Amino acid sequence: MTTQQIDPQAVTPVALKLPEAITISDLAALMRIGAIDVIKQLMRAGHMLAINDVIEFETASLIARSFGFLVEEIEVTQDAPGSVVISPDEEDAEQLEPRPPVVTILGHVDHGKTTLLDAIRKTNVVAGEAGGITQHIGAYQVTRGGDTVTFLDTPGHEAFTEMRARGARVTDVAVLVIAADDGVMPQTIEAIDHIKAAGVPIIAAINKIDRPNADPERVKRQLSEHDLLVEDWGGDVISVPVSALKGEGIDDLLDNMLVVAELAELRANPNREGKGVVVEAQLDKSKGPIATVLVQTGTLCVGDIVVVGGIRGRIKAMLNDQGERIKKAGPSTPAEILGLNGLPEAGQSFDVVADDKAARTMVETWERERSLSSRVSGISLEDVHAKIESGEVAALDLIVKTDVQGSIDAIRSSLEGLKTDETRVNLIHIATGGITETDVMLAMASKAVIVGFNSEPQPFARTMARQEGIDVRFYDVIYNLVDDIELALKGMLAPVMEDIVEGYATVRALFQLGSNVKAAGVYVNDGRISRRAEIHVMRNGQMLFSGPMSSLKHFRDDMRELTAGNEGGIVLDGFRDFQEGDIFEAHVTQQAE
Repeated sequence: MTTQQIDPQAVTPVALKLPEAITISDLAALMRIGAIDVIKQLMRAGHMLAINDVIEFETASLIARSFGFLVEEIEVTQDAPGSVVISPDEEDAEQLEPRPPVVTILGHVDHGKTTLLDAIRKTNVVAGEAGGITQHIGAYQVTRGGDTVTFLDTPGHEAFTEMRARGARVTDVAVLVIAADDGVMPQTIEAIDHIKAAGVPIIAAINKIDRPNADPERVKRQLSEHDLLVEDWGGDVISVPVSALKGEGIDDLLDNMLVVAELAELRANPNREGKGVVVEAQLDKSKGPIATVLVQTGTLCVGDIVVVGGIRGRIKAMLNDQGERIKKAGPSTPAEILGLNGLPEAGQSFDVVADDKAARTMVETWERERSLSSRVSGISLEDVHAKIESGEVAALDLIVKTDVQGSIDAIRSSLEGLKTDETRVNLIHIATGGITETDVMLAMASKAVIVGFNSEPQPFARTMARQEGIDVRFYDVIYNLVDDIELALKGMLAPVMEDIVEGYATVRALFQLGSNVKAAGVYVNDGRISRRAEIHVMRNGQMLFSGPMSSLKHFRDDMRELTAGNEGGIVLDGFRDFQEGDIFEAHVTQQAE
């Protein structure tokens, strides 16, 4: 089979619709031009690529235009990669129907989250869990007077935020559990900050009111210190006293969830193809991959072809939260599905497609976009002013970790003093301790900058922040911290500079060039030694000198740089007490990426 060749001069200008990314072979097929000719044209443009390589829209459009085509980009309608935000505004208003609220229960460890959910569901969950701690993410439904509530049972705010960081914003109401005898604890504060960052309505469940030392009023006072004013005190946060162990106050709590849901007017269209989010996935030895999904809109049915990122499959069976087989699941309904060809990640969106061909196309498109995209989740202090000016962000969101509790109030008051009508600093989370993976995950989900005051990141958190493009700043003086934030808000912050080691050289000989001038004969072991570098003279692990070079030579020739494997002579400006075996480290300062 031969590919039809078209004379570029004879092509009538026609509109060619191209996606964000396309393989060279697919582009050639669309234009009905030989792939070899396309590769040659790419080579003329400076791109050395193979037939199966993926190119971006800009490159593809350039090549297509060179062959006489007009180019249009295929519009992508989703909000963002992995986003599962489904707006009722995009649906047919006549098809919208009320849907159950999705509720997440969060709080400090041992404050009774799982026991509360156990009391709500009337099933013994705690007995089957190690140490009474939730070991998985599940989704369950409870019926109350004809109304239904869906619960996401998460191990903590980390999982709650991890799903948000992947684009899955599924929670309609957050229930914050606080023990009446213990009060607001560090994990409670973290949960509050994570819920606020998600912009979800909060119901405070004051648990363990049956305890002799229970003090609900103290809990309310502590909540007010974190800008959560309960209705009893004139605020808008609903608080419900409960005893999960004795089952007291559960009905009142459910009624208030339904009231909050009614005020939110939660609606979805059940008369369309199903779409939603993966809550968890596991591999069963006998059944294969099993995914727990939450339907957000439409109706999911047995036999539907589902695509989740790079995974696809036809639903062979579907189970509800009680383990019973069901044939369909509507909006806000959790279900276990069997039939996928792999394990998806929690927080990934799923779509129902018409046939296997459409499924393969979606998977291929997802894989191409993933190969081209770079994951940059946060913003940097340098560009925050421009983003506020353009309306892309409304405020500078910060996560602050300090060394001691006493630093928190000083930093908080100093940053609050920077708020103006045009700019605003939003402290998403401030606490003591090192910077953790949870902090990085929260920064990803909230597009925030992390600030460490005498606080360093844990090793994996540092790596994770670098991979995800999260800006992490470190300070040991409060004034410097506040000054940088103020300059960032004004768009005047200087770029961050970092010290880079260019190369290493070993001193092998000494040369006296004059009464006061001595040169070091060096061998470059690694990297390079450039004329612009500052040399650190190291001996037995100690730095003896740091300063610029006054001369860099290779034999008699002046050099701009010496690379690994070469010898040369170096004269330092202000130091001549070399010894054989000394190590020269070449340092340069450049703007951080």
